[in-house]
Amino acid sequence: MSHASALPGFLPIRPFTGPVAGSVALPGSKSLTNRALLLAALCDRPVVLGGALFSDDTELMAAALRALGFGVDADEAAGTLRVENQAAAFRSEAPVELFVGLAGTAARFLTALCAAAPRGIYRIQGTPRMNERPMKGLIDALRALGADIRCLGAEGFFPIEIHASGLRGGLVEIDSSESSQMLSALLMVAPLADRPVEVHAIGGVRWPFVSMTARIMAAFQPGAEDNVERVSDHCFRVRRGGVPAYSAPSAYAIEPDASAASYYAALPFVVGGRLRLEHLHFGLQGDTAFLDVLARAGATVNATTAGFEVSYDPSNPRHGVDENFNAFSDTFLTLAALSPLLSGPTFITGIAHTRRQETDRVAGMAAELRRLGQDVLETEDTLSITPRPLTPDVTVRTYHDHRFAMSFGILGCHDLRGDGRPWLTIENPACCAKTFPHFFELLESLRTKTSAA
Repeated sequence: MSHASALPGFLPIRPFTGPVAGSVALPGSKSLTNRALLLAALCDRPVVLGGALFSDDTELMAAALRALGFGVDADEAAGTLRVENQAAAFRSEAPVELFVGLAGTAARFLTALCAAAPRGIYRIQGTPRMNERPMKGLIDALRALGADIRCLGAEGFFPIEIHASGLRGGLVEIDSSESSQMLSALLMVAPLADRPVEVHAIGGVRWPFVSMTARIMAAFQPGAEDNVERVSDHCFRVRRGGVPAYSAPSAYAIEPDASAASYYAALPFVVGGRLRLEHLHFGLQGDTAFLDVLARAGATVNATTAGFEVSYDPSNPRHGVDENFNAFSDTFLTLAALSPLLSGPTFITGIAHTRRQETDRVAGMAAELRRLGQDVLETEDTLSITPRPLTPDVTVRTYHDHRFAMSFGILGCHDLRGDGRPWLTIENPACCAKTFPHFFELLESLRTKTSAA
């Protein structure tokens, strides 16, 4: 049982009554864990993934790989996933049923993997919400490369059935404007095609995530660092890799999750004090850009050899911020949830695509901030938030979305009444199991240490 599954249906957040101090060990990156699982499955030898994330999304990915015939041995205590028996995959004579829940990375990556398989029939479906999330750009691109993908419900959406016979390669266009995961999925399986693949991205590219994909592909292809060539801002060329497409080192270390780090980076900004985010550095993940946003809002951010350190002196003002979050949109909710504490308006843009994620994140954030007494103007792509006195005794709805639970969990640490009494309650806190199962346990341990100091 995960930590999150033991949480109550409604969790009052106990505020900090003093500044936070110390350090936190963050879970492994979801984005990197699921990318590494896919690439390890395409290797020619066993691969051990260190520092892996153990959460709903990564467990769904691992379970699907096992259903496809791969060996995936999980050791949560050691933080490792071992992927092996690659030669035994894609051997089933019967159709293989795969369930991806609400995991967007698993959905897109497994669709591409099964489309590139040499044989077999694969049926993939998710939760009702996942079956509403964008898949058309990836489905269309894979079909253009020769894949036989049949939508079993609405065209362009899950559930789907794939009759695999490999990919032929060549020139292909993909619209990944609604999710960069679709472009990343296509790039990762492209080396399996019969000939090189040239990908033209239409509708815009969120480069940090594509860069992350290209760099982890290079790590799994020693000596072939230029296998993904960026021909232009919207064009990528991927060389044919053959089968197996990758030949990785025996072990690969996964970075701490930069999206998850945004919450604990924000904690000192809410309660004062200093907190070190262990082993988090500027690396593969673009979401570390959130630290720059915090710095402009008034926090002090220092890069150390042990990890980033964030501090804040409550005697200093907290400024409103004007920021385009398009390239690191998973963190916009963290800033939006903190906006009631800022001294001026906050303007957030570049977030239209988040309306089609776990929930409509733009509308949901606007609704919850208004219930907390804030003045919010919402457009398709923006939120403009003018801080007003916070309304106490509000239960924040999370819409089954982990980022709502964690963002507002940090806001609830603010001692609104000045006496340590809870004033904000999180509905369904267990939804954080999607990426950070022990989030609230870690938060309470920090609060307890602060109270005991």
